[in-house]
Amino acid sequence: MSEIEDIFRFVIVAKLTEEQVMKIVKQIEKQIEVIKAFYHTDEETIFQESALYKVKSNSLFEQRQIQNVIKKSHANIVTVNPEFFVIEKTGFREETEQLYNELAPYGLLQFVRSGRISVTKSPMQITHILKEFSK
Repeated sequence: MSEIEDIFRFVIVAKLTEEQVMKIVKQIEKQIEVIKAFYHTDEETIFQESALYKVKSNSLFEQRQIQNVIKKSHANIVTVNPEFFVIEKTGFREETEQLYNELAPYGLLQFVRSGRISVTKSPMQITHILKEFSK
């Protein structure tokens, strides 16, 4: 989804040369129905990931050091029940992986990560682009 109703934005992360990325952008525009495909470098974007960790509840109550792990990582507990609790962490990949490694000894039941979500530092002018396509 994006800031414009019925317009969806997808982020694809690729570690390639600029020439290879430009080829991918052109192929995306040819192969699927898109308004426009753009590419940006890490320096041109602000990006994060979001991760959820499901951990056995007894760890939260019986092993107090897990609370320090959660606090130190700036994560949030989003739900607690007798069997498990869920932690949410937003940050860079290294940060979500570090928390994964720190939680693993406490009975990590599930883990899922969003992958990169990002916005550009400079305006995308997508509204202007859409107006051009509707002419």
